[in-house]
Amino acid sequence: MIMLRSMRFSRSGSKLRNGNKATTPTENDCRGICQIQWELRPGGMLVQKRESNLSSGEGLITITVSTVSHSHQISIESTSTFGELKIILSLVTSFEPREQRLLFKGKERGDDEYLHMVGVREKDKVLLLEDPAIKEKKMLGLRDRPISNPSRTISV
Repeated sequence: MIMLRSMRFSRSGSKLRNGNKATTPTENDCRGICQIQWELRPGGMLVQKRESNLSSGEGLITITVSTVSHSHQISIESTSTFGELKIILSLVTSFEPREQRLLFKGKERGDDEYLHMVGVREKDKVLLLEDPAIKEKKMLGLRDRPISNPSRTISV
């Protein structure tokens, strides 16, 4: 987090006018120097930090992740990546993260893409499919078999 100071210029002793009513600044207003907190967003943009209370559930979204036969309700922070979602789904399903393919709005999403950056919101639906190449390896029993190295063959 980056802390920057901002100066607010005002005439001392002046009153703020609101229609016909004259009001004076409150203790909550900045007098002289205010501290502004900044945050770096996943897209690389530096913005003023929002006042949010994550402990009360703000920032958490509930999405529906559907597989071929099941549907799961997952609560996750909106600023998480699809890779982090795959890790959570590996606890719920029998698929390891590398075996999963996540589709949102008809497109497969990469592990480094952020949910909020592609538009995932509360109650949206994400489709979970098993990677066809890994599914085929499982069926053939090649998944756990070590790969032989042809350069290490010994001729007699």
